[in-house]
Amino acid sequence: MSGFVEKPEPIQVPGLVHLHTGKVRDLYQNEAGDLVMVASDRMSAYDWVLPTEIPDKGRVLTQLSLWWFDQLADLVPNHVLSTDLPAGAPADWQGRTLICKSLRMIPVECVARGYLTGSGLAEYNESRTVCGLALPEGLSDGSELPAPIFTPATKAAVGEHDENVSYEEVARQVGADTAAQLRQATLAVYGRARDIARDRGIILADTKFEFGFENGDTLVLADEVLTPDSSRFWPADQWEPGRPQPSYDKQFVRDWLTSPESGWDRKSEQPPPPLPQHIVDATRAKYVEAYELLTGMSWA
Repeated sequence: MSGFVEKPEPIQVPGLVHLHTGKVRDLYQNEAGDLVMVASDRMSAYDWVLPTEIPDKGRVLTQLSLWWFDQLADLVPNHVLSTDLPAGAPADWQGRTLICKSLRMIPVECVARGYLTGSGLAEYNESRTVCGLALPEGLSDGSELPAPIFTPATKAAVGEHDENVSYEEVARQVGADTAAQLRQATLAVYGRARDIARDRGIILADTKFEFGFENGDTLVLADEVLTPDSSRFWPADQWEPGRPQPSYDKQFVRDWLTSPESGWDRKSEQPPPPLPQHIVDATRAKYVEAYELLTGMSWA
């Protein structure tokens, strides 16, 4: 059992109805029926939302998502309507808030993998497959795949693992036409983003997307996109298959939590301890570095 160490009380804003508190984002609805998505500075690891926040993380995720939405606009529409701060919202919401279309969300995590790592590596080591897709012999941690693959997962509640599923299972759950649209859009977006990242010296190893339908049948890209929370970004000049790769994400947090210094037993049901300041600082710096390298802009 895991989840929030201490679930935060939602901020009440006149004219907004609080709908949901997720690992990182708080979701509201305004009087027009649009969704208001606020990215917090919360950090999750090992299915726990930690007691320590990472300063600026929510703003980095939001601004990086907006930049990516612009790069992908000709491939797939997205859910962003406005970045204006709702009337009465706290000043701290500035830069971390999106007004979004209310979509009929598809309950599938759309994962694209161009490299073998994480849960994909674990499955490959057992069966030479990932989500039921056969892969060649001889791959190792960090190997580039012969071609990017669509490896969907079912969405899990906070504190639970997303579960990898086969393409056939997705087709059974959402229909063959929708499954085909998801696969095509996921691989198209991954391909574009992989090429953009590669030009900036970054390997996009894998990433996950969420999609919904607008007006019945228009597929729309939603949630966050191509951030260090939803993607594995590796420095290209340090890529070396056969070992875990350095990455622009929360690896500092994961490594500290599983180190003797933290004193935390991941297998216990005890919540993780607060993060020390040096881990907070290093993690913030890594998120900012990813933003600056990808966008070419300085983080003010």
